[in-house]
Amino acid sequence: MNPITIVGGGLAGSAAALSARAEGAAVLLFEKSAFPRHKVCGEFVSPGARAVLEDLGVWDAFEEAGPAPISRVALVFGMRRKEWRLSEPGYGISRHRFDDLLLNKARERGAEVIHGHGEPSGTSIIAHGRRESARGERLFGFKAHFEGPADDAVTLHFFRNCYVGVSSVEGGRTNVCGLAPERVLRAHGFEVEPILGGNEWLSARIQPLTRVMDWMITGPLVFGCHFDGKVTAGRYLTGDALGFVDPFTGAGMLGALITGLRAGRAAATGISPREYLRECEAALGGAYRVAAVFRAALRSGVADWIGPLIPGKLLLSLTRPKY
Repeated sequence: MNPITIVGGGLAGSAAALSARAEGAAVLLFEKSAFPRHKVCGEFVSPGARAVLEDLGVWDAFEEAGPAPISRVALVFGMRRKEWRLSEPGYGISRHRFDDLLLNKARERGAEVIHGHGEPSGTSIIAHGRRESARGERLFGFKAHFEGPADDAVTLHFFRNCYVGVSSVEGGRTNVCGLAPERVLRAHGFEVEPILGGNEWLSARIQPLTRVMDWMITGPLVFGCHFDGKVTAGRYLTGDALGFVDPFTGAGMLGALITGLRAGRAAATGISPREYLRECEAALGGAYRVAAVFRAALRSGVADWIGPLIPGKLLLSLTRPKY
């Protein structure tokens, strides 16, 4: 039997490899980047991820990596703030650490990992790349790590059509990651610091911290999913290749793990790509739709008024993937 080809070794690709290997399938995984490597990401693993990580057989290794426990969520709309405690903890872990952990586990469990560009061949899982926007208001993501006082909250700041999340990751570091329209970044010469300094609460949170890496900027980004897209026999899209959910939901990493696990299982057991997409839509479709509505509310400015009124736990539940 020919091996399953996986193109992309990030969270989704490595999860697919682990899942396929658990079903006894041979796996050939291509990853063009040298690991470990940083990636623009909120680096927040949502509550509920433990079940997925246990099914992938990596929960113990995840705990040993020392992720920062996240027990609170705070939303800041301009000068209005709301906060609540999570019913079960989330975790902060860098993509530098997490992606490397999963890829190494996939290799340990028998996946053949090739560093270089790969092409789909036979039964294949596409786990890299996302669509880019060339029209309209283009959005760019940015990220850097800081050292200084840590916190057990993930704090999300919304202002001037920008979004910035601040949360702890392993090793006592703090991840600052956000999105901004191209026009805002261009007005500041694509320098991130002036954008952060323009928000009083965000500026106060970052003031005692010291940046320990250069800012990373990526984009332009476009949100959406391919659940109802064209189906190609033997091809399974997963992770960002399947869809890119708004980072303010905090569901991106969990979604990548869930779709990667399902893609590997489907490819290994003969579940059709169409049925696999139905499973993904059932798991993530609701979160994508709620995120799209909230994104529109942010663009219009309505979220500044209604956001503080929506119960935090309800908002969190509406944007969680189902597993």
